Amino acid sequence: LQLQMTLAPHSKARVSYYYDGDVGNYYYGQGHPMKPHRIRMTHNLLLNYGLYRKMEVYRPAAATFEEMTKYHSDDYISFLKNIRPDNINDFSKQMHKFNVGEDCPVFDGVFEFCQLSCGGSLAAASKINHRQTDIAINWMGGLHHAKKSEASGFCYSNDIVLSILELLKHHQRVLYVDIDIHHGDGVEEAFYTTDRVMTVSFHKYGEYFPGTGDLKDIGAEKGKYYSLNFPLRDGIDDMTYQSIFVPILDRVMASFQPSAIVLQCGADSLTGDRLGCFNLTLKGHGKCVEFLKKFGVPLVLLGGGGYTIRNVSRCWTYETSVALNVDIPNDLPYNDYFEYFGPDFKLHISPSNMTNQNTRDYLDKMQVRLMENLRSLGAAPSVQMQPIPDDALVMPDRSLILDHADPDKRNLEIINDSKVEDDREFYDEKEGGRDVTTLKRPPTSPSVDSEIKKSKNDGC
Repeated sequence: LQLQMTLAPHSKARVSYYYDGDVGNYYYGQGHPMKPHRIRMTHNLLLNYGLYRKMEVYRPAAATFEEMTKYHSDDYISFLKNIRPDNINDFSKQMHKFNVGEDCPVFDGVFEFCQLSCGGSLAAASKINHRQTDIAINWMGGLHHAKKSEASGFCYSNDIVLSILELLKHHQRVLYVDIDIHHGDGVEEAFYTTDRVMTVSFHKYGEYFPGTGDLKDIGAEKGKYYSLNFPLRDGIDDMTYQSIFVPILDRVMASFQPSAIVLQCGADSLTGDRLGCFNLTLKGHGKCVEFLKKFGVPLVLLGGGGYTIRNVSRCWTYETSVALNVDIPNDLPYNDYFEYFGPDFKLHISPSNMTNQNTRDYLDKMQVRLMENLRSLGAAPSVQMQPIPDDALVMPDRSLILDHADPDKRNLEIINDSKVEDDREFYDEKEGGRDVTTLKRPPTSPSVDSEIKKSKNDGC
């Protein structure tokens, strides 16, 4: 089995970022809390912070029907492909069967929306598999509730499961970590009986959607003890969250020894979320990204929940900077959605004064139980040598493209996409000409269509 080489500790990570400008056009309907527009806001904010210069930026190809049915059932994906707001009366029985209706409404382009979400996560996994990046980001993804034949919790297709299945072609063991306030039930269910994927979820539990994720849910058959759930109560803050996240993930990494990690960064665990009840700030949320990054294991970062959209865009922009190891100022640069961030127009948010109902005694009891489960694991599972299946997305050989490129013609898009600005490009003259990056002259706000580098041939 071809294995991924881990990133050397303390070396600069190569970061690839996936985004499609069309994703913000989809609309769940009036009053619905899920707003894909938040992803466009995120993209515009990181553009104006200049973060796009530090990473490879790609527009992923939409996932095909065949790629989506690597996990989902054919009849379910056919239903998503054919249903439209103007023909729902013809699909009334199927809508009930596939749980499409209120939480998961039929809207214009629902299938295309799923294709974009899944396409970005498949591209991220494929990029990791080919050792062409260290961290791959798809904020369009992370829709962790969707089941094999059922929509759930605003999620229609499970891009995370498809991404992990792609990673398993090259990796013996994949770790999935979920910091959304809701339990990652769809991903856990998909891998509940395997020892090649460990799922770890930190979530609100008790009279809260989706109602799963009990401490006792530990996996079954070969997957017994490979599902870890940390049920939490209202009001958890940054310090408390890190006091459980760090020791649990330290033990998981030592015991499971994954060669790839997928982190779902649902932003509904932030303070002030429209549907949430936690009290995390951007720094506390981002500490989870920072902690997992330090292991030097290839990392896929995905979006997820988040319903106070100004904070979602703040969070994912900040976590992009964490992945890049770039400090960005707290004063927000002017951007297309600047008025959303008033009255302070700052990046970081302050915690509320809500009560933290997670007592030390409760957390210690949960942690002891989870550590006992981890001790029950045997040696890290291995996989028999076998041919590597074809990639879901065909990756062109960049070296061949460079060899055959015409030096008298403008670069192909695939070459431009992978260009990253050198850290020494900007310096502050007051620092004596030293290589000090600066944002004192804010970059202009290029339009989405002109700034995003589109690559249909990158395998993304």
